[in-house]
Amino acid sequence: MKVTNAEIVISAVSKKQYPNDQLPEIALAGRSNVGKSSFINKLIARKSLARTSSKPGKTQTLNFYRINDAFYFVDVPGYGYAKVSKTEREKWGKMMEEYFQTRETLKAVLLITDIRHEPTKDDIQMYEFLKYYELPVIVVATKLDKIPKGKRAQHLKRTINTLQLEKGDIILPFSSETGEGKDEAWGILNNFL
Repeated sequence: MKVTNAEIVISAVSKKQYPNDQLPEIALAGRSNVGKSSFINKLIARKSLARTSSKPGKTQTLNFYRINDAFYFVDVPGYGYAKVSKTEREKWGKMMEEYFQTRETLKAVLLITDIRHEPTKDDIQMYEFLKYYELPVIVVATKLDKIPKGKRAQHLKRTINTLQLEKGDIILPFSSETGEGKDEAWGILNNFL
């Protein structure tokens, strides 16, 4: 997909702030600092529409990015970051739960993981949460460029086994550095849009 128009529309904290133009949405979930913003920026060929940060826990709202006036990427707060207070984490949890449970325009969720590491307990919990709400999940295994080609298959297999990926769910190896997986990502997303 050629992206000609991409803009952040709103950073929402509750349902009443969500855009109401009925465009389809693809949400991005993942640990803090796993590369959600880099994934968005690489896909839409922009350097910094989605702000990347070296400081985990930066995304604290649901960020709605309108792409080509056709759909939204929705970046949800990262999880698993200890320096955020328990109260703050609970607030994010409620905000994300409300979104995932009630959003009718949500078509699929990209669960962003780091291919270098085994998925964490938080990744497994998020995957199970999304499956509980019967949402289509695409696992995006980022940082592919950091793994030698000969070891990629075993890293992917470990991710599939750890998450106990259900039949029909997709795993996509991806690199924000090299763009590897970008065309495949658009191919997959088009099926949901």
